[in-house]
Order: sequence, then structure tokens, then C-alpha cells
Amino acid sequence: MTVDPLLIMVAPNGARRTKNDHPALPMTAPELAETAAACLAEGAAAMHVHVRDEAGAHALDADLYTEALAAIRERTNGRMLVQVTTEAVGRYSPLEQMQLVRALRPVAVSVALREILRAGEAAASAFFAWTAEQGIGVQHILYDDVDLDKFVQLFRRGDFGDMRQPRLLFVLGRYARDQESRPEDLDSFLAGLERHGLVVGTTWSVCAFGRGETAALAAAIARGGHVRVGFENSLWNADGAMARDNAERVAAIARVADNAGRPLASAQQARAILGIA
Repeated sequence: MTVDPLLIMVAPNGARRTKNDHPALPMTAPELAETAAACLAEGAAAMHVHVRDEAGAHALDADLYTEALAAIRERTNGRMLVQVTTEAVGRYSPLEQMQLVRALRPVAVSVALREILRAGEAAASAFFAWTAEQGIGVQHILYDDVDLDKFVQLFRRGDFGDMRQPRLLFVLGRYARDQESRPEDLDSFLAGLERHGLVVGTTWSVCAFGRGETAALAAAIARGGHVRVGFENSLWNADGAMARDNAERVAAIARVADNAGRPLASAQQARAILGIA
């Protein structure tokens, strides 16, 4: 029986955390590059990157991204795929989010559907059609059943251009009262795929907040999904101890994958998983 390879994507910093939260959290381009190399060595084939301005604040800045992407590419000899974020964090409008992607033209990007739709469905549809034409791998971030139902509505209508295989990221625990994820949080998303007849043909990943990250990602691995791990969502190992760095978190999830019999994706396989042309 063929077992699907697992893509481990590391999300090392996010938009809100700083070195006050953890001294090993990377914020500069050189720090991101060193983190990329360390996580690549432990089994991550892709990295989800946020860049920061001079004050350390989250920035959707094409020049800062160009600097970070170049540093990561040089340090990893081009073997780490990089996905940029369009997260608004209350600072950016949907038009600014889309403008970043148009200016940067990254190989891969994540987009929170509920954020981009604030520009209106027509503008969002035109943006997604453009990314499809450019061969940019878009991963759609969904937070709940409402987001999933809306995605399916737009997908059926053809608003995502020539998309044959949806690539989704299910976020667990972000809006829980304690902002803690649990393995059962995944159930409603998978039930939604079943309800819409999209179990076959959809590539889905999970990121999970809080101390429950390892258990939630283990559930995703066991059920055929891919995972995003790292300090953006959690600083803790399964035993509740704070992790040394992002590479330690990647290594922990790689061990979970090994125990589950899931081989890790190669760089070439990661491109296909992320829908990069």
C-alpha cells in the first residue's frame, strides 16, 4: 500500500510573538535563514514566513520579503520552499494584502479567506484568478465550518480560476476560549469535506494553537493530512515543556510521522502538495 508523503511546514515566528516570548524566535532575515536551515535538517520541506519592520512589527512589505527570501534561499541552497503570509493582523486592508502578492509574485502564499473577502467577492475572484494564471501556490486558510462552506460555494462557482485541487489549511484552537487546540477540533472540518463531497481531491493541512499542538498534528497525520508546526502557533512540546527552538518542534513532529508510517515529503513532492506550478 502506498502511503502519502507528509509535508512538514514550519511557521517559526508569526505576526505577534517576539523574543520576549522566546529568545529563539527569528525576526530578522539572517535569523529566518538560520532557522530554515535547522528545520530543513530535521525534516521540514517548507517554511511559512512573516517579516518584521525595524520596530519588530508584522509587515506586508515586498522589499523585506525579497531580503528574507534571498537569505533563506542562500542558506538552504534553495532546498527550503518558502510560503509568504498575507495576514492582516488588523494593520492591512484586503487591497494591501493582494498588492503584496502582486508585487512580490511569490511561489507560495497563504490567504485567510475571511480576510480577503472583505474586498468583495468580485475583487477576491479576480485576485485568485490572477494567482492561478501566475502559477502561485495558494493555500486557503479556514477557521471554521462557515469558512469552509463559503470556500466550497466559491470553488463550485469557479471563483478560484482553474483550480482542480483545493489546498486548505484548517486552523485549530485559534478562537477557542483558552486558545488551545484539541485533536477533536479536526472532526468538523473533515465532516465538512465529506458533506461537500471533497474528501477525495482536496489537499489539506492543519496548524494548531497552544500546548495541544503535538496531539492535534498527530491526529492530522494519522488521518492523511499535512502539518504546519512552529512558534507561530505553539512554543511547547507534548510534555508541556517549552521547546528549545523551532527545529526541536519540527523534529518532534517528524518522529510522530515516523511512528505513523508517513514518509516525509521531498522538496519536489512539497511543490506538488502546495500546488506550485
